[in-house]
Amino acid sequence: MTDELRRGRASLAFSFLVQGVTFALLVTRIPAIQDQYGISDGLLPVFLAAVPILAGVGSVGTEWLVKRVPPSRVLRWAQPMVLLALLGVGAGDALWQVAVALGAFGLSVGALDASMNMLGVSLQRAYGRSIMLGFHAAYSLGGIAGASIAWAGAHWDLSLFVSYLPVVVVLLPGALVGSRWYVDADRGGAGAGVAAGAAGEGRGGPVVFKLLLPLCLVMTFAYIGDSTVSNWSAKYLQDVLGSSEEVSTVPYNVYMVMTLLGRGLGDLGVRRFGAVAVVRGGAVVGALGFAIVAVAPGAWVGILGFTVLGLGLCVIVPQTFAAAGRLFPGASDAAVARLNVFNYVGFLIGSPLVGALGDAWNYRGAMLVPLVLVLVTLLYARSFAPGADRYGDGHERPRTADVGRGSNGL
Repeated sequence: MTDELRRGRASLAFSFLVQGVTFALLVTRIPAIQDQYGISDGLLPVFLAAVPILAGVGSVGTEWLVKRVPPSRVLRWAQPMVLLALLGVGAGDALWQVAVALGAFGLSVGALDASMNMLGVSLQRAYGRSIMLGFHAAYSLGGIAGASIAWAGAHWDLSLFVSYLPVVVVLLPGALVGSRWYVDADRGGAGAGVAAGAAGEGRGGPVVFKLLLPLCLVMTFAYIGDSTVSNWSAKYLQDVLGSSEEVSTVPYNVYMVMTLLGRGLGDLGVRRFGAVAVVRGGAVVGALGFAIVAVAPGAWVGILGFTVLGLGLCVIVPQTFAAAGRLFPGASDAAVARLNVFNYVGFLIGSPLVGALGDAWNYRGAMLVPLVLVLVTLLYARSFAPGADRYGDGHERPRTADVGRGSNGL
C-alpha cells in the first residue's frame, strides 16, 4: 500500500468527520433554528424539504462536473461552502436570511456528499477490500462531536452563531489543508492500476438505471429512517415523551454513537459474512429500533429505541454506495452521483411524511412508516451480492491481490 493511498484515505476520513460535525450541528438545533427565525410548525416542513431538494440538484450537477474535473477538486471547495452556510444559518434573524443560508447549504452538501462517496468507492477499489464503512464511521464520529457541541449550546443557552463560529474557525482551515492529499484513485493516481484491473469489462460502460434501481430504493428507505431520527427525534422527545430541550439533543447523539460502533466493526462483518447478511441484519435491527420508539412510555426508553436504530441503519448506506461501485466499476462516479440523489429523496419523503402523519394522526403512529420501509430492504438484499467480476467470496478479491494486506495504515 503506497503512502499516497494512506494519506488519501486519512484525508478523506477527515472530510467525512467534518461533514458529520456540520450536519449534526444543523439538525440537532432545529428547534432553536425554528425559534430564532420564528418559523411556524406548518412552515418548518417546507424548510426541511428544501434542503434535500437542492442537495439533489447539487448531486446531479456533480455528476456533470466530474466529467470535467476530478471529484477531489469538487470536494475541496464544496466542504468550505457547507461550513460557511452553516455559519450563515446561525447568523441571521429574518426568514429570507435562513432561506438563503439553507439553500446554499443544500446545494453545496449535495456536491460534497456525492464527491466524498465517489472518492470512497474509488479508494475501496484501489485497496481491494471493504473500507467504505470506515469512512462513514468517521462521519458518525463527527456526528457525535457535533451533537455534543449542540447539547452544550442548548445547556448553556448559547446562540446558534456563538455555537457554530468556533467550529467553523477550527474545521475550515483543517478541511482545506487536508484536501491537499485527496486521491482520485480511478483517474491515474495511486492505486489506479488496481482499480483498472477491478473494472474489467465494465470500464466506460453506461449506468443502466434498471440495474441501479434496487439500490436506489434501499437508499431511499434508509434515509427515510435516518431523516426521521435527524429531523424529528428532538421534537419527538419534547412533544411526545415530555423531555427537556437539553435531553432532546441526546437521541441523535446516541444514534451516532451506535452508528460509529456499527460502522467501525462493519467492514470486518462484510469481510466475514458478506454484504448481503450485513444488510439484512441491519434492516431487522433498525425495524426493532423504530418499534421501541413507537411504544416508548418515556424519554429514556425512546432514547433506547434511537440507540438500537443507529446500530441497525448504520451499515446500509455505506454498503449501498459500495454495491453501486461494484455494479458499475467503469462508471462508478456516475452511479454514485445518481444513487446519492436518492439519499435526498429519502429525506424529502421522510421529513414531510413523518411531520404530516404526526400532525394528522400522531407521532407514535408515524414511526411505523419508516419501520415498514426499512423491512422492505430485505426484499432487495440480494442486490448487494458480489458478481463474478467483483470482489471474491463475500466481498474481497483473493488475498493474493489484496494490496492492503499487512498495512498498518487507516
